Amino acid sequence: MINQTFLNRITHNPNIMLGKPVIRGTRVPVDLLVRLVAQGIPPANILADYPRLQAEDIRYYADHQAEINRYIEANHVPEHLVHPALRSKVLAA
Repeated sequence: MINQTFLNRITHNPNIMLGKPVIRGTRVPVDLLVRLVAQGIPPANILADYPRLQAEDIRYYADHQAEINRYIEANHVPEHLVHPALRSKVLAA
């Protein structure tokens, strides 16, 4: 269940990162944060590499991993359904 804190931390806009969900106030896609945490990158390193992020953004993900992962999976567009021109734009970004 998506709660208000989730909405305060995560947003999506078709004009930002092609509409991918991002951490509010940044252009950091949620799935990037998920991958960094899953790879075991320490929060301090993530914050150093992405200074617009806040420690609360990483803590929120840590506290709500299952919920966010379900949301990402439910809203994932299979690669074969993405137009090739759009796919190349996403890969270039």
